[in-house]
Amino acid sequence: MTSNSYFQIICYVVTLLLLAKPLGWYMAKVYEDESVGLNRLLAPAEAMLYRLSGINPKQEMPWTDYAIAMLVFNLLGTLAVFALQSWQASLPFNPQNLPNVSPDSAFNTAVSFATNTNWQGYGGETTLSYLTQMLGLTVQNFLSAATGMATLVALSRGFARRKADMIGNFWVDLTRSTLYILIPLSLILALALVGQGVVQTFSPYQTVPLLEALSYEQAKLGADGIAMQDAAGKPVMESVVVKDQVVAIGPAASQVAIKQLGTNGGGFFNVNSAHPLENPTPLSNFLEMLAILLIPAALCYTFGMLVGDTRQGWAILTAMTLIFVALIFVSVPAEQSGNPALAALSVDQSSNDSQSGGNMEGKETRFGITNSALWSVATTAASNGSVNAMHDSFTPIGGMVSMWLMQLGEVVFGGVGSGLYGMIMFAIVAVFVSGLMIGRTPEYLGKKIEVYEMKMAAIVILIPPLIVLGGTALAVMIAAGKASVFNPGAHGFSEVLYAFSSAGNNNGSAFGGLSANTPFYNSLLGLAMLFSRYWLAVPVLAIAGSLAAKKIVPVGPGTLPTHTPLFIALLIGIVLLVGALTFVPALALGPVVEHLQMLGIK
Repeated sequence: MTSNSYFQIICYVVTLLLLAKPLGWYMAKVYEDESVGLNRLLAPAEAMLYRLSGINPKQEMPWTDYAIAMLVFNLLGTLAVFALQSWQASLPFNPQNLPNVSPDSAFNTAVSFATNTNWQGYGGETTLSYLTQMLGLTVQNFLSAATGMATLVALSRGFARRKADMIGNFWVDLTRSTLYILIPLSLILALALVGQGVVQTFSPYQTVPLLEALSYEQAKLGADGIAMQDAAGKPVMESVVVKDQVVAIGPAASQVAIKQLGTNGGGFFNVNSAHPLENPTPLSNFLEMLAILLIPAALCYTFGMLVGDTRQGWAILTAMTLIFVALIFVSVPAEQSGNPALAALSVDQSSNDSQSGGNMEGKETRFGITNSALWSVATTAASNGSVNAMHDSFTPIGGMVSMWLMQLGEVVFGGVGSGLYGMIMFAIVAVFVSGLMIGRTPEYLGKKIEVYEMKMAAIVILIPPLIVLGGTALAVMIAAGKASVFNPGAHGFSEVLYAFSSAGNNNGSAFGGLSANTPFYNSLLGLAMLFSRYWLAVPVLAIAGSLAAKKIVPVGPGTLPTHTPLFIALLIGIVLLVGALTFVPALALGPVVEHLQMLGIK
């Protein structure tokens, strides 16, 4: 690695950590309904929303009602996005006259954006109208993110309260997450991105002249649309000269801002944040990459404040950061090393790009290797899924890092709210294991961790691997799944495994070589996203209700401190051990075999 690489990584990580405390403090004040200026300024708007919706903000909910409200709200959002796609040809703000979306693709996309996954089996600029992008996808970017944040806040109350039946009001938590946190941050980021050249307009696509005309030959079509043939049966060719290009534009900056801040990741354009109109400059790249992890990192401090001990939040943030940084220093060197197989094809070894430039395939020159690899680690550490380079073109080890980060359960920062409550489930397992070691009932943040909590935590940890491995096995066994795999051997298996790792952990990124916009993959991946989102959120709320009903256990001589380096090491060990035991066999069939093949080892 070069000194420039170290500098870029250090700047990114230090900036992220410096912003975590002030933003985390602000969010805690918002959820505790304490005045921090903005929430008082917008309080009339919040009150009006409650009046229009018939909601009593002072009426709290038991965990069951909280969960039902969350599920019903997300179901309605899914149906709304499905309807917009199904009828978009008849709706306004469709200057390109794009047709309705097929039912299987509409189902997949609706589920994807409602679950904060943002898996995309379509090309945005050729499939969705401006109205669908804004009213459907952008709105769900806000609401799905706010749902995860609300669930985390409810869990925090479970730890903080004693002998309580209520864990808060879902509608209040959802509204405050959106109104006071997500919307203001998105406005700031969107304005900054527009200043960098990210497009924001309702104008139709623009036709612009090429700097140089493009000439090529193609088969001449008859009036029936079928290629014409000469007397010998060969296709009749005609010369074509192209002087213009259609440039897709639209209201992208507003969607890009919340796609990053809400760890959504869905691109306005097909190539996502590699597109020059979504991410045009190194500064826009830094801002977008920072936005991916900003709220997940800050929520650790928020959690510490809500449970009355900020050391707990710092401990979790430290564990996340250590795993994150360690994997950066695996991915970046892997990409900078390039592919040694290219050296064998070069006559002049000293001039071989694989030695001097590394692996630039699928990467934008304006970002380079370090920022591309750093983004890939950040977006898969969070449940973001946006890309500024094509992960399918990464080296086997570079691609494996992104894949394994998702397979860890999206708990290394993870999605806004969802990543932290996932990591807390691992913390519960960690204190349970330590309690078994010393023969004492485990405690976490003053609450006893008993059989019920362990069962719920086990569901949260085990459901994603079941979905990922089960879905992958099914896809590579049946003809409908194998028909979309165009890369034979280990890499084709890696593409399928990556797809289900992404859907089964609500990430949304992809190895692009898999043709996933088929009825089989749209349906199966859609179900994977549904189960992995709500079969995790509901058990977390169940734990919140159970903990809220318990009394606080005083700290004693046998209590394991959960803010020390020892506990941080234990937590990291549990996360890595579960990820290794679960997924190493599958990884050995994909990226590990690819790496050995790249090295020429048979």
